[in-house]
Amino acid sequence: MKLALAQINPTVGALMANTAKIIALIEEARQAQVDLIVFPELAITGYPPEDLLLKPQFIDDNLACLKKIVAKCSGLAVYLGFVDQDKGKLFNAGAFVDQGKIKGVYHKVNLPNYSVFDEKRYFSPGTKPLTVTVKGKKIGLGICEDIWVESGPYAKGLDLILNINASPFHFGKIRERQTLLSKRAKELKTTIVYVNMVGGQDELVFDGGSMVIDQSGRLQAACDQYREELLIFDLDQDWQDKHAWAGPEAEIYYALVLGVKDYLQKNAFPDAVIGLSGGIDSALTLAIAVDALGQKKVHAVFMPSAYSSLQSRTDALKLATDLGVDWLEIPINKVMDQYLGELAPAFKHKPANIAEENLQARIRGNYLMALSNKHGWLVLTTGNKSEMSTGYCTMYGDMAGGFAVLKDVPKTLVYKLARWRNQHGGVIPQPIIDRPPSAELKPNQLDQDTLPPYDQLDAVMKAYVEENRSPQEIIAAGFPISTVNNVIKMIDQTEYKRRQSPPGPRITPRAFGKDWRLPITNGYK
Repeated sequence: MKLALAQINPTVGALMANTAKIIALIEEARQAQVDLIVFPELAITGYPPEDLLLKPQFIDDNLACLKKIVAKCSGLAVYLGFVDQDKGKLFNAGAFVDQGKIKGVYHKVNLPNYSVFDEKRYFSPGTKPLTVTVKGKKIGLGICEDIWVESGPYAKGLDLILNINASPFHFGKIRERQTLLSKRAKELKTTIVYVNMVGGQDELVFDGGSMVIDQSGRLQAACDQYREELLIFDLDQDWQDKHAWAGPEAEIYYALVLGVKDYLQKNAFPDAVIGLSGGIDSALTLAIAVDALGQKKVHAVFMPSAYSSLQSRTDALKLATDLGVDWLEIPINKVMDQYLGELAPAFKHKPANIAEENLQARIRGNYLMALSNKHGWLVLTTGNKSEMSTGYCTMYGDMAGGFAVLKDVPKTLVYKLARWRNQHGGVIPQPIIDRPPSAELKPNQLDQDTLPPYDQLDAVMKAYVEENRSPQEIIAAGFPISTVNNVIKMIDQTEYKRRQSPPGPRITPRAFGKDWRLPITNGYK
């Protein structure tokens, strides 16, 4: 029996484009004499469609697209995801089509309602399993969460399970999936065909990694991560794929590249613009942007102030030159002096403080947004998760932009990714990596003047944000009381800032986005 795993990159809401892609792959599979082709969860609508599901016309249009697809399914069987509707209820559904007719519709039984998932807001759960037959083989149908739940909705004695997915990335997720699928295949004593979507969708990245696991738990075949692929696999042959998944830094870097690429392309932004400071965050952001979009579509802007060092300019210029991107240099000194002159009566000769520092960041933000408005470029912000968690960033300044590439990347990981990128073609000047981080908004400034050492900060942040551990538990783990209390206080006080930050790709198990929903006005400490 010949199977095709159609690992596609749909765009949420682009029903006609998604449908055309599905039909083209069905034809390709037919030409290859495939018996059964499998597409991801909600392949027609893209995932997650969110409140588009509340629009009746959207549901009707999705059903009309399914009808078009069914008409093109002669000569083979197809299993794909769509939104079904019955008696006023919506279902996350899979249509099983054989010889141009719908032979069964499966409604997802286990609806995830945690982390980035809120399917119970929109969908009603299915109530029963569905088994179909192709070429004499009994096949159980499932959708994503159904395979993660023990005693999932599958009949006994199956030859095959088709599980279609929209499973988003976080680091290590591909190995979690393979381990889980191997366990389920052995428990159910059947082969599992796991088809995932690929692509960036706002802050989510779907990494693909579709795979076939046999009943003994062995990986038989797999699609590459981070790209579309039509994998044709003969179920009657023993492939035993020795697929090597990407390592820790590589998988994160590739996910960031895919997230940036799809955000710009799917939202029709022609180019990206980045403010270069000569620091590690903007350097890594620029490298990711060039790898995602190509050097001709990325513009670097260096905006020196009285506190910008010559070394920062030298490093920033070398980085931009080595990456081959457009370079602009626009000083902020004259504008800053004008601001200070106009504000002098209101400041009443008070000593300089954070107000003057933030003015510099906001002037730079204005420059970048002016370039964005003039040329249609998307501003990529450069702040990392450590800064976003503690509020070490300026609203309407370095936070101003359209997509925050490193929003979910802690500072310690920024350094690891920069070193990894240099191992695969050195582009980030070594002094940028070696120099202590500084915002360069006042004389002799270092990040560590305000923040704890980043290794401590990131560890406390991970425990508090990603693991939901209490301050007492974190202190008991051996962290200094003052550091824990200081970091948690900054995190708790900064929610109002994070709410005004751009979206950015999620690469950890819990990011400041869809899976972080704390009140701004919050008396619980």
